[in-house]
Amino acid sequence: MNRQLIILILLIICSCRENKKPVVQVTQVRMGTFTEEVIEQGTLSAVNSIAVAAPPMSFMYGSLKINKIVDEGTEVEKGDTIVVFDPSEIKRSIVQAEQQLEIARAEYEKLKSIQQSEIDDLEADLEIALISQEIAKINFETSAYEPEATKKEIQLRHESATIALNRAKEQIENKRVIHREDLLQKSLSIRQLEKSLATAVASVNRLYVVSPARGIIIKRNNWTSGQKWAVGDQPFSGSDIIDLPDLSEMRALVKINEVDVARVFLGQRVEIRPDAYSDSIYTGTVESVAYLAQLKDARSKIMVFPTQIRIDGQNSKLLPGLTVSCRIIVNELSDVLYVPVEALFRDELSEYVWLKDRSGFRRADVKTGAVNTNYCVITGGLSANDIIALSDPFAVVDENNEKRKEK
Repeated sequence: MNRQLIILILLIICSCRENKKPVVQVTQVRMGTFTEEVIEQGTLSAVNSIAVAAPPMSFMYGSLKINKIVDEGTEVEKGDTIVVFDPSEIKRSIVQAEQQLEIARAEYEKLKSIQQSEIDDLEADLEIALISQEIAKINFETSAYEPEATKKEIQLRHESATIALNRAKEQIENKRVIHREDLLQKSLSIRQLEKSLATAVASVNRLYVVSPARGIIIKRNNWTSGQKWAVGDQPFSGSDIIDLPDLSEMRALVKINEVDVARVFLGQRVEIRPDAYSDSIYTGTVESVAYLAQLKDARSKIMVFPTQIRIDGQNSKLLPGLTVSCRIIVNELSDVLYVPVEALFRDELSEYVWLKDRSGFRRADVKTGAVNTNYCVITGGLSANDIIALSDPFAVVDENNEKRKEK
């Protein structure tokens, strides 16, 4: 008796398994407002931003090298030091300039002493010549009763002494002119060294770059490494290395595919969702669309149109560089039927859905309209509240049968 009961129970279980139908997920045809949209990824940037560049530096001081740079995202005040470049090369130049200047000044003083000594010697010679000329003059004036030959000799001595006196005066004047020129050349050399020293000192001060305004640090990329500027990098003079964005006005930069750009216009409403804060949604409007297309990236042949979206209001979470998803509202259709795109099927003849009725599921051909990321408008073939399958129910049955055969 027990054995017969067990066999009966097993037969019932097997029968139930065979009659068990596969579960097919369904959804209801909805009527309401359908939104045509274009969704693209983008990045945030500030509308207004101050660029901080590497300081201008003479090639004689070698290459600039970053010794210290503030971390990205750091909030800074006006006047805060944000980048420090290696000053060792310039400091060596300052030491050399100071030594050269000290030597030049010492040489200048030495030259003045030498010149003064030369002038003193010439003035002594001038005094001697003056005395000789005076003696010759006296002798000439008292030679009236001397023989004519002696008188002529005395006259010649007087004339020679006068010539020697004038020559001594000229030598002093000429020497003074030469001395002035020599001192001028030496003083010009000193001023040049002083200028070089002042330039080197000013260059050292420029190596300590301060923030021109209050803001948040956003580093730019090093064009050689593709990474953010860091300690040890060597930017060229005048290269932009940091941005100080004004966070009160932000925009999103997106690249619209050439297939969708014809549907994007200025002023369209946009919903912006930061990837880092997926539960937050911000609004904005399309601000500009590029007239010319460009390659999406160096490896792609897809053409895109750079588009700017101005974000409404201000929020501390919206920081430059954040990745965002931008949902551009292209059009809104009221009181239309729409179904999930996964419920729509296609073959060579038409588009169709699997409509549920009392006997199960049957194919129903439909006419479609606008499509967005998740839904498709139905313009014919269905009614509101119809129940349709989200997958091919017969494909599910065939799959289950195959699994049973494998077992």
